[in-house]
Amino acid sequence: MSDPEPTPQDLVSGLVRLLTVSRDSEDAFTGRQQPGGIGRVFGGQVVAQALQAAQATAPEGMAAHSLHAYFLRAGREGVDINHAISRDFEGRSFANRRVVVSQAGDSGTSKPILNLTASFQRPEEGLSHDDYTIPDVPPPEDLPSDMEQRRNFIAKIGEPSEQQKALMLRPRPIEIRTSGSQHWMNNAKRPPHAHNWFRAVATLPDDPAMHRAVIAYASDFTLLGTAALPHGLSWARGELKGASLDHAIWFHRPARADEWLLYVTDSPWSGGGRGFNRGRIFNRSGQLVASVAQEGMIRAARKAD
Repeated sequence: MSDPEPTPQDLVSGLVRLLTVSRDSEDAFTGRQQPGGIGRVFGGQVVAQALQAAQATAPEGMAAHSLHAYFLRAGREGVDINHAISRDFEGRSFANRRVVVSQAGDSGTSKPILNLTASFQRPEEGLSHDDYTIPDVPPPEDLPSDMEQRRNFIAKIGEPSEQQKALMLRPRPIEIRTSGSQHWMNNAKRPPHAHNWFRAVATLPDDPAMHRAVIAYASDFTLLGTAALPHGLSWARGELKGASLDHAIWFHRPARADEWLLYVTDSPWSGGGRGFNRGRIFNRSGQLVASVAQEGMIRAARKAD
């Protein structure tokens, strides 16, 4: 008898557990493993856990306003993720935390997989302006669900492997609704621009730090794929090889990750085996809540790979 399908609240509770790091000492934390995870750890998970570790050591009354991360090695599922904090700066208005994320390798020796620096600020009034326009795209209620699009994709590719079906159709704690199509949905060459609504599939705790962590987690979805759009290639069809190299987020204003947010991404350049991508995250009121930038390794897969 198969296991019952998890409810949306089950999925979000699991995401909260995944992104809640356990404290081993004042400046050392352990990140949980993804239950049932296979292969490489999702980059957004590592960034979000590292941010959570940094937030746990931030001075009282300060909130994260930016993070910058470099991916060094692929993380492996099934192995604990360790986070070591350095308190590099602590001032009256700003503070800085550096996180070295590591895992034990095959030999048992611990190796760093990500370096992250987060900056924190005490809230204050200041010069304020806005210079942006939220794109005119259909609301999420008028768009098909991510799972519906994945089922359609599986139906079109003929005879997918069981692993491919399981990966594409597994229930997810983050729902994405796409205006247009993501790179994996077809093989048409398109301009490097994408619009995706996303939110947690159930209510999250009223903890601003967790909402920032979930936004960081979700910000790694769809971003690198924007650089693939002009080339008509897809990871899902085995036509691409890719990995994030670095990831930066600027949190402009508070936002709830369990309410619809519009992720607007573009890729102004790719070359030399790398793709550069930018993202802007808007709330339903049209306010810019975060900005994202990422460069990743992106290569056409060789037939022998």
